[in-house]
Amino acid sequence: MIIHNRIKEYRAKHNMSQEELASLVGVRRETIGNLEKGRYNPSLVLAWNIAKVFGVSIEEIFTIEE
Repeated sequence: MIIHNRIKEYRAKHNMSQEELASLVGVRRETIGNLEKGRYNPSLVLAWNIAKVFGVSIEEIFTIEE
């Protein structure tokens, strides 16, 4: 199972840096970078918080490929 995400796309829409997003969700900038590159799968809480920042559902940002 692979989790894909659209974090970078949503950050661009909101003119937001990795550092800004990281600060809003309580992680390091490197964590956001690793998420965007698919090197790290987020916890449910982190996925929820990221979606909340952008005002969308988790499914809008994260998709699962079986």
